Amino acid sequence: MDSSADSPLDSTASDRPVERRDRDDEGRARNARPRDGLGRPLPYGADGVPRQPEGVVRAPDATVAEAQRLLDEGKPFHAHEVFEDAWKSGPEEERELWRGMAQLAVGLTHSARGNATGGARLLRRGAGAVTAWAESGAGRQRPYGMDLGAVAGWARELAGDVEGGASVDAAARAPRLRG
Repeated sequence: MDSSADSPLDSTASDRPVERRDRDDEGRARNARPRDGLGRPLPYGADGVPRQPEGVVRAPDATVAEAQRLLDEGKPFHAHEVFEDAWKSGPEEERELWRGMAQLAVGLTHSARGNATGGARLLRRGAGAVTAWAESGAGRQRPYGMDLGAVAGWARELAGDVEGGASVDAAARAPRLRG
């Protein structure tokens, strides 16, 4: 039996796949399964959407532009990864801003997947985070052209709609980050 190190699945005597952890070139655990536009894992070998590379350091304006592009395409899960990169690589005084933006993108993701409770919770948490950041001494109302008041209002309205039973098309309900 061939036990290729490149395959994420090994076959056992019963032909039942045994999963091993996917790893990157440096040995860190990384899920290599393809994903759909909302970030849901698909079976190995399925056609998925291109994934966002992790750990990309972008200028803040490039972060906002790339996240908006992904949101407009109905890919809020992927937009969350862009915001997460900014959260992890940006200056300390902006981490709460980017973390809040990532929460908003994940809230839209959960809402579009039909998870009303999780979606609404994350939308409200993200709205609270960006509002608190904007009102803090380090914050601004329109960092990098983003209208945080409008984004927070969008999130709270969507949270109410989701809790009211509305289905969500991620592209149709994507926020306008720069008003």
